[in-house]
Amino acid sequence: MDAGLAALVGAAVGSLATIGAAWVNGRATARSQFDQWRRQHRRDAYANYLGTLHDRDIAMDAVLGALQPETPDLRDVEEKVHRFVTLAREAHRAAEVVILEGPLSTVESADRVARASGDLSSVMRRMVENAHAGDSSQRAADTALAAEGEHALYQAVKNFRAAASDVLGNAN
Repeated sequence: MDAGLAALVGAAVGSLATIGAAWVNGRATARSQFDQWRRQHRRDAYANYLGTLHDRDIAMDAVLGALQPETPDLRDVEEKVHRFVTLAREAHRAAEVVILEGPLSTVESADRVARASGDLSSVMRRMVENAHAGDSSQRAADTALAAEGEHALYQAVKNFRAAASDVLGNAN
């Protein structure tokens, strides 16, 4: 093989290697950008969900606090219940985005938050109904159940936060 042909073959092989390396590098860059984009969307969804949970939980505490007096101010209770319901709907909408963004670990964790919240809401609803009926016979039992429910909800939210952090790569 003469020197000219060898140089031409060498240049072709070098060009193919360069094109191949550029293609691999481009794919890696595109994958990295996509992963960063997905991470950002998940982070935003998780942060929004946690924020709506926080606001809803403050409203729930306000309802439970309004139910504590021997004779609760029913108008005040109803205003606080209305605020709680509004914020609970916002938390539910935020949970839908968490479900869309996934992965399964955060979806399952968000489901546990929803169940704990539902359990506590049921106790709170019964307490409101009893206050409207003027029935305080279950107040002590319901107050104890509400305290247990608040603890279970706190743990569920804490576990969601850890699952979200793990998905985002922030686990310690």
